[in-house]
Amino acid sequence: MLTARTIVLSWLVLGSAGAGVAAEIRDIEVLVDRMDRLYRSETSFTELEMEIRTPHWRRTLRMKMWTEGMRKTFVTILAPKKEAGTATLRVGTQMWNYFPRVDKVIKVPPSMMMGSWMGSDFTNDDLVKESSLAVDYRPAFGTAGSDSVYEIVLIPRDETPSVWGKIVLTIRKSDLIPLSYVYFDERGEPMREMTFSDATDFGGRTLPAVLEMKPLKKQGHRTVIRYLDAQFDRGVPEDTFTHRNLRRRR
Repeated sequence: MLTARTIVLSWLVLGSAGAGVAAEIRDIEVLVDRMDRLYRSETSFTELEMEIRTPHWRRTLRMKMWTEGMRKTFVTILAPKKEAGTATLRVGTQMWNYFPRVDKVIKVPPSMMMGSWMGSDFTNDDLVKESSLAVDYRPAFGTAGSDSVYEIVLIPRDETPSVWGKIVLTIRKSDLIPLSYVYFDERGEPMREMTFSDATDFGGRTLPAVLEMKPLKKQGHRTVIRYLDAQFDRGVPEDTFTHRNLRRRR
């Protein structure tokens, strides 16, 4: 569990990295907490595209996302037309999807958090961050670290329900930008890899603008998320994280 000291250190690291100043970080909890919060803050608003590719078809979703801390997420799809208005709400450990074509809100049970979101290679949990690397996993520095990168191995805590046996993070030391996450099953087999690229300044915060998720056992499948805009600590409308907002016509 993160201590008050660790949380303070985490925000100091966030600030210094955003200003282009990085030092050797020896507190592993600081690094993991930073990865949890990389695209979040007190509040955030982002516009993004998700391109889903398989050997037989391809489609691109355009959407907007709002977050508040680590506990609230709201996502709405803008395009294509047949999916426009589809929305996802997560508050705490509860999640709902709204499908405008049938005008129905469906609660997502915990057993479905690792299911695909909108047919992509990202899970419901990946998108809305119901789980937390800092809270749900035990971190240790890996042996593949070097002068230029940190390697962090995350093992699920005993009380954490997880399909992953471990997650291995690679983080660039110079600016604390993640390079990759590799997800392993309980037998130690790598099952999927998420890579980060195109570090971009979004209002003073440097983030990878492109995330690519690739299942390693499904040839020709991949999903790419591109951040088009990101704003932090600007405030969000009071009714953003509500069931009423799920059904709202946009």
